[in-house]
Amino acid sequence: MSCEHGGNRVPPRFGMCFSNRTLDTHRGWDPGALSLARDIARATGAPLFHSTISRLLVELNRPLGHPQVFHLELSEPVRENLLRRYYLPYWRAIETAIRKARRRVVHLSVHSFTPRFRGVTRATDVGLLFDPRRPAETAFCRRWERELAKANPKLRVRDNDPYAGVHPSVVQSMRERFSRSRYVGIQVEVNQRFARGAEARWRTLRAQLVASLLRAMHLQ
Repeated sequence: MSCEHGGNRVPPRFGMCFSNRTLDTHRGWDPGALSLARDIARATGAPLFHSTISRLLVELNRPLGHPQVFHLELSEPVRENLLRRYYLPYWRAIETAIRKARRRVVHLSVHSFTPRFRGVTRATDVGLLFDPRRPAETAFCRRWERELAKANPKLRVRDNDPYAGVHPSVVQSMRERFSRSRYVGIQVEVNQRFARGAEARWRTLRAQLVASLLRAMHLQ
């Protein structure tokens, strides 16, 4: 389990760089993602790697060198310090856990997305992002989708939406480092209208996602 955008925290020295309003938007973090990731980790016993540093300070879900890793104009020493403190330990921990595993690893990277983007309302409730060229990822998502449909037939679950399954990310980088037989990487995207809406409804959806996942993995 991993959650790259679990919070919108920034160290005090960078506090003047962002307004609280900006930090609380989808640009600053993924509301609800960490609570869902924790629920799944508890239910499956999987280790959870997460960060609560705002993506506006350092973007953990992009490979090193990608132009979106930093959103601020920072000096090279400051960038290096942020990479050493937050970015590199995070990526190394995930890669090390995969390398140490004795069996095929299923890696779920949990995120949430804004309901409205660039003037367009997004209809998807839950998106499962995977690489269609990797059969195990496709099969895994198909099983999970079937179980989710049983749990909540009205839930709008879509493949590779609202983002493409293959895009610069932690998951994609791990795909490039590990073979299909060694690694199954899925990015889970949940509409933020649930996390920002009624608590009871959000709690129910999290429970449905966890229970359906356990059935899909034959753990329940």
